[in-house]
Amino acid sequence: MSENIENVVIIGSGPAGWTAAIYAARANLNPLLFEGADLQEHYDLGRGPLGQLAMTTEVENFPGFPSGDLSAYLDNAIDDSLRQYMAPHQKHGVSGPELMELMRQQAKNFGTRVITDDIIEVDFSERPFKLKRLEGDEWLTANSVIIATGARANYLGLESESKYKNRGVSACAVCDGALPRFRQKPAIVVGGGDSAVEEADYLSKFSSVVYLVHRRDELRASSAMIDRIKANKKVEIVWNHVVEEVLGNDKDGVTGAKLACTADDSKKELEASGFFLGIGHTPNTDFLKGKLDMNDAGYLKWTIPFRTNTSVEGVFAAGDVADDNYRQAITAAGTGCMAALDAERWLGSQGLH
Repeated sequence: MSENIENVVIIGSGPAGWTAAIYAARANLNPLLFEGADLQEHYDLGRGPLGQLAMTTEVENFPGFPSGDLSAYLDNAIDDSLRQYMAPHQKHGVSGPELMELMRQQAKNFGTRVITDDIIEVDFSERPFKLKRLEGDEWLTANSVIIATGARANYLGLESESKYKNRGVSACAVCDGALPRFRQKPAIVVGGGDSAVEEADYLSKFSSVVYLVHRRDELRASSAMIDRIKANKKVEIVWNHVVEEVLGNDKDGVTGAKLACTADDSKKELEASGFFLGIGHTPNTDFLKGKLDMNDAGYLKWTIPFRTNTSVEGVFAAGDVADDNYRQAITAAGTGCMAALDAERWLGSQGLH
């Protein structure tokens, strides 16, 4: 085991992780951040380095990045070795990869040390805490830990769905629904719970019509949400159907979906420019089971109101890994700030900083 004890280790590299790193570094905590292993299977699940936001296109709702030509700024702000692999700026606000690289660069500028690897096992039974990497047999030790591993959207697993991700396929209507490609055009939402109903309701503000596709003949959403969606004249519920294929082409991206009826052998197609998944998210907490308290869905529990403390003193949680409600980049960044401040104050109270 290493004799060097880290002040704070941050696990995860989305908006929560990088914001925590910025604040921890500015507090002279010399943070060490594990951004995740550079594995294709991680990218396929939306949990590679830089998080889910790095897999999106335009980001129009993060404050401070209105539409405009950011090319010169990006060239100056991001290290050349990373900038050369980024697509040319499209002038529609900031893209997901651009925003995440800017956060990463800012954290590094303040002295954050970054390791491209996973933490696969933890021991929080005593302090200092012990952490095991995917690569290497040696355990790290840390006085405090910030968990910012996020939550990945659930997809149907269709090959055609993967083909059109970020080209009309999305798992976040609030993130993408207002984009020009979806405005005044039909959209499809898949699911029958509160998440799907909320997505459909939100999209109806922009789309010409929203088809809510559900495999059964009744929704699983709460009564209030069901009443609201049934009263929405721009939402058409497609009962007893499942999606067989997302339709599209190279020029337009998504153009619709092929559905199969669950009550008989009939099939039909719907035209749409957007295909939205509302079938939930899975928090990236598998390696923490039995180590920290979670809710029934696997999200980490904050044990003190308006604080990022978990069930283990000295371990904090930030971003979507502890948020099954908002799941936005800006809220994740906010809790990343909170976690770093909480960690700094806790370390101070223990005489460790």
